[in-house]
Amino acid sequence: MRRKKVLGIAKDTLKFILEASRSSAPLEFAGLLQVDDDIITEVLILPGTESSRMNALVRLYMLPNMQVAGSVHSHPSGVLRPSEPDILFFSRTGDYHIIVGPPFDERSWACYNAAGERRDLPVLDVQFDDDGFEDDLY
Repeated sequence: MRRKKVLGIAKDTLKFILEASRSSAPLEFAGLLQVDDDIITEVLILPGTESSRMNALVRLYMLPNMQVAGSVHSHPSGVLRPSEPDILFFSRTGDYHIIVGPPFDERSWACYNAAGERRDLPVLDVQFDDDGFEDDLY
């Protein structure tokens, strides 16, 4: 599978990840990353995802027929390095993997490639298109 280069992550998407992780603590938070116009803009949380203090289990068989750029999960312990099980999971879900930890701010996260090696992921200040979805609710 050919992996597409990602230019960065949207600042608002990173804020969502940090807040969701903070809200989930002391349990792990986990999701998959989706790209729009070469920028990570979405976090997909699959049905059946289970979280505990030690890990999060993402049921990849629940993934709809779509590509993901990678994954995101929290380490409430604050250790931002991937474990061996993390790296095994990384190899199945793309090439951009974010781990966040306390205090869940703009400095408490890291990105890794599928092999578990640290990589740069710029935070980009991008505007999201208004798709009008909220208008359809009223």
